[in-house]
Amino acid sequence: MERRQPAMATVREATYDLLRALGLTTVFGNPGSTEEPFLQEFPADFHYVHALQEASAVAMADGYAQGTGRPAHVNLHTAPGTGNGMGNLVTAWHNRTPLIVSAGQQTREMLLIEPRLASPRAVELAQPYVKWAHEPARAQDIPAAFMRAYASAVQPPAGPVFLSLPMDDWDRPADPPPQVRTVATRIAPDPDRLRSFAGVLAAARAPALVLGAAVDRSDAWADAVALAERLAAPVWAAPAPERAVFPERHPHFRGVLPYAIGPLSEALRGHDVVLVVGAPVFRYYPHVPGDYLPGDARLLHVTDDPDEAARAPVGESLLGDAGLTMAALCELLPPTDRAAPSPRPQPAPPEPADPPSADALFAALADAWPADGVLVQESPSNLAALRRRLPIERPRSYLTMASGGLGFGLPAAVGMALAERDTGRGRPVVAVVGDGSFHYSVQALWTAARLRLPLAVVVPVNQQYAILKAFAELKHTPGVPALDLPGLDVTAVAHGYGCAGAVTTLDGLGAALATALDADRPTVLPVPISTDVPRIL
Repeated sequence: MERRQPAMATVREATYDLLRALGLTTVFGNPGSTEEPFLQEFPADFHYVHALQEASAVAMADGYAQGTGRPAHVNLHTAPGTGNGMGNLVTAWHNRTPLIVSAGQQTREMLLIEPRLASPRAVELAQPYVKWAHEPARAQDIPAAFMRAYASAVQPPAGPVFLSLPMDDWDRPADPPPQVRTVATRIAPDPDRLRSFAGVLAAARAPALVLGAAVDRSDAWADAVALAERLAAPVWAAPAPERAVFPERHPHFRGVLPYAIGPLSEALRGHDVVLVVGAPVFRYYPHVPGDYLPGDARLLHVTDDPDEAARAPVGESLLGDAGLTMAALCELLPPTDRAAPSPRPQPAPPEPADPPSADALFAALADAWPADGVLVQESPSNLAALRRRLPIERPRSYLTMASGGLGFGLPAAVGMALAERDTGRGRPVVAVVGDGSFHYSVQALWTAARLRLPLAVVVPVNQQYAILKAFAELKHTPGVPALDLPGLDVTAVAHGYGCAGAVTTLDGLGAALATALDADRPTVLPVPISTDVPRIL
């Protein structure tokens, strides 16, 4: 009897097998025609997280990746859908989030004549905001391209990668499967340069420590505390941090540095050595000129990103993982006889007002805050008040966008809440999203409702783009149009997407938050606040 040969695997089957092996069984997306050949007969052991718009899909995947500590896969439509997702892809790039972004492409046989939904320069479309972009030359190369994409995304500095995949490739016979590989995700510092840094710090009269988001990404809070205490140095968070980097009630913590050249230099006055770990030097926004550093201060910079080291305007850089480098410095540094810094003064209680100030809102939120809560925020004009009133005390408990672009916070909170469910940690997730930011990716509420996530969304309602009004005041640009937002009913929008919610007062915020975090669906809690415009610096 003739022996039947086993059926050859298709490219689709080989790709799904590889994704299983890599733990990439959750796919975020909004399906389009060029993606349907990949998604057909979607495997029962995979989970498709359905977003209503590609921008939300990318930010959900970003929040999920940061919440799980693993790469995430987001599947976009060809050029128009990839374009929709680009704003949050820019944010993922600046967030250093390992994302594998795949997008459909038209049929290979028609690409020459550029039919509808062809992406003639697909690889260039995602650049420069991906680490690697590729359209495989052969259908059979797709599984190996995913393997390379994974390896590229997770290596430092982590970040998104992009694959353009023609829709007629999936049923082709596959080559033998690629080897599932692992790669290192941490860089140890050069020992000679490390000893040099330790010598400078040991001889410093008044060192200061500035920490960035890489400290949180490398789970290095304990190393940061040990180094700060060994140096008896005050600790600042680097300007505009996308994560919390240090226990903010620790007596050494001084807050977040201003994100302008002159004011930042002034904040560091009196320090002769500034050690920056895990942050760019520095993330500036409004141009307020001045010296990069005060006086003759010397800056030492630790980063895992060669580009970040190259573009720093001052200082000496050392490539290395934030946690590994701080731990090594602690071992090299001798004890100091410097006195520990005194705790910074606490802010006075907010003044009562009707409507309340942002400070009053966030003081009330802090009073009701769950001990293990995770904060995802996108309320730019109220950020200083939020950070002033709600100190973060636990690692991986604060998330925002590093890019400055709006539309990330709400869907990222959905991804984070899903990560808390899927990892089994179950920490409560609270989003604070301004009423301007809220409408950039409001479609994410529908996904959260479909997933039955107990996400609480607190919306400070001031009916304006207050951050833009503050910038206009700083730059003396009066008469800018379209900075007010009348006629938006946040509660009605929330109900329309299947969420609970009602306008909330400060007195009722604690009970409303507790109910929301115990619910079986998301809850939106709009809170009217003062329309006073805070200063941008």
